[in-house]
Amino acid sequence: VKELMVFLDVAVFEIILAYLEKRDWKEAFFSVLPQRKGAVALGESNDSSKHALSTKQDEDNASDSS
Repeated sequence: VKELMVFLDVAVFEIILAYLEKRDWKEAFFSVLPQRKGAVALGESNDSSKHALSTKQDEDNASDSS
């Protein structure tokens, strides 16, 4: 847990530092986040995340009707 807290502290610091350089929160946030996490801005989801969401909703609907 302590390692996670240190990582989060460093990530927050890096995001703030990036904001000071770029003067844009969105650019700062996404420049620091690891690309492998697949983060996208709200309202700008890519096709694969839309597909994953619709698949999950379909699964939920199927389990509700069973």
